[in-house]
Amino acid sequence: MNDIRRMEESEDLLGRSLAPAELVSVQPGAVVSRTVLSRKTGTVTLFAFDRGQELSEHTAPFDALVVCLEGEAEISISGKPHALRAGEMIIMPAHEPHAVRAVTGFKMMLVMIRA
Repeated sequence: MNDIRRMEESEDLLGRSLAPAELVSVQPGAVVSRTVLSRKTGTVTLFAFDRGQELSEHTAPFDALVVCLEGEAEISISGKPHALRAGEMIIMPAHEPHAVRAVTGFKMMLVMIRA
């Protein structure tokens, strides 16, 4: 089973210039998440995956934008794999099963907008 660690917010991030990849760290054998912004209308969450770690297939009620900040991952949407590398992004459609697996140490930003 994956070790998913959620970081507590320790500081106010609003109104500051930030390097998203520096706000979360890859940890051995784990998936780490850090919520950057959470509102009724949507969330922005950073994730760091150790190589080989994954989020198993699931669905979400909203479209989700994944931006690869570092490394490489395989994003599966409705059973179709997509390679995602640093600087690339993919939109995971609402209600479609999707999964994430880190090919290397991998960092991503997940943006969900609730409609």
